[in-house]
Amino acid sequence: MSTNRKLVLALPEGRILREVMPLVRSAGIEPEPAFDDGEARQLRFTTNRPEIDVVRVRSFDVATFVAFGAAQLGVAGADVLMEFDYPEIYAPLDLGVGRCRLAVAEPQDMVARDDPATWSHVRVATKYPSLTARHFAARGVQAECIKLNGAVELAPELGLCRRIVDLVSSGDTLAANGLVEVELIADVTSRLAVNRAAWKTRADEIGTWIERFREAVHADAS
Repeated sequence: MSTNRKLVLALPEGRILREVMPLVRSAGIEPEPAFDDGEARQLRFTTNRPEIDVVRVRSFDVATFVAFGAAQLGVAGADVLMEFDYPEIYAPLDLGVGRCRLAVAEPQDMVARDDPATWSHVRVATKYPSLTARHFAARGVQAECIKLNGAVELAPELGLCRRIVDLVSSGDTLAANGLVEVELIADVTSRLAVNRAAWKTRADEIGTWIERFREAVHADAS
């Protein structure tokens, strides 16, 4: 089988990778040993299945790899899928991992005198400008979004803006920076993402892997 006919599964680096790998393995995919080698510099790995390789990329890049067909399958957070909103991606399965929430937060000293229901304009720092703007537009609020790729929690302290929109898990990072959640935008889990064109042209192969992952999710939940 030629390399370009292999299916490619894009996996996100970091915490979500650790959570999703038990499902990947339960679905029958075991990457080559280098995948678990912290010193390895390669990003594409063969697996025990000759028809599928895995690639390890930044979580925000998974959706782009899948949308443009570089990977036919991927694991992406609902936050990433909502931010990019690629029509080329079909997300048929909630994997139930990476649970967190996307929320608006502001400094503790603002909370007592602030009511999100009264906002007409907000200025926020976020990694999710498109998703944030759509959320506020849906409730008639004009949002000025300052795009940051990290350290979003520093923005209020350094005077960049008073509010942020970011992922929240335990809430410890917000608390450590004097911030409090004031509005929920969305609950987030990771999804199995599929390239729509590949789904049409390679329906049997991709359908098989969707079912394998579905079975792995059900087995994990039981």
